[in-house]
Amino acid sequence: MSDFLEQAAAELNSKLSDGGFDGSAKFAIADVGAIVLDSNGARVGDDDTEVTLSADADTFQAIFDGDLNPTGAFMSGKLTVDGDMAQAMKLAAVLA
Repeated sequence: MSDFLEQAAAELNSKLSDGGFDGSAKFAIADVGAIVLDSNGARVGDDDTEVTLSADADTFQAIFDGDLNPTGAFMSGKLTVDGDMAQAMKLAAVLA
């Protein structure tokens, strides 16, 4: 299992610790793996979710670090969204 995935899941858990996101989402990271977020928090996994956000590792790292706005990444084509766009918007608001 990738250290990147474990670190990213831990960062997401700290960002989501106050609640604010009550759906389910998956970050599909090209050539690395996936992280699932739901009511149990963030963890490495590939479960079915309401929305899947796909990008490369550099894009996700920039989003997690706060250097790249998720909406900006989507608008520039660096991030793709498959599924419930409303859940993606809620998640973007929490991560911003």
